[in-house]
Amino acid sequence: MTITDQMREQVRQRANFACEYCGVTETDTGGQLTVDHFHPRSKGGDDDLDNLLYCCVRCNQYKLDYWPTNPNDPELWNPRREPATTHFLELDDGTLYSLTITGTFTLRLLRLNRPPLVAHRLRKGYRAEEMRLLTRYRNLVKSLEEIHRQKAALMEEQRQLLKEQSAFIRLLLSQKEE
Repeated sequence: MTITDQMREQVRQRANFACEYCGVTETDTGGQLTVDHFHPRSKGGDDDLDNLLYCCVRCNQYKLDYWPTNPNDPELWNPRREPATTHFLELDDGTLYSLTITGTFTLRLLRLNRPPLVAHRLRKGYRAEEMRLLTRYRNLVKSLEEIHRQKAALMEEQRQLLKEQSAFIRLLLSQKEE
């Protein structure tokens, strides 16, 4: 069986157009990524959708046709079955720290701390922080606008009260003069 265009598109969409190993998107790379057989066909894998991953050229090249052939061989992380957070922790400097043996092996095999990926994660983190701050700024502006509206309403109410108070004082003064 071969991978049809429909299957390829399904794999792309399921992966949200990003490498399922390193997270680089089509937008980041300027083009479509590749479809990889997690369990390589050369080692007995098939074209079933559960065995297909969307990945960047580099991760695909580094993975090659790795598949554990004996019980002592390390396992590669399968992003379709477990979240990255099971095996990796992203540090503040953009590097990944492995939490498991599978994470350590995957990190080494796919070279997930290669400098361009570290820079990519840092930029992504900076963008996320910028968006968080921008959202907070927009919320503050909305709050200030609401406070301004409330202040304007209170000032109008105060103006009306002063007008009524002035009229009342004139009335009292006119009654006193009589």
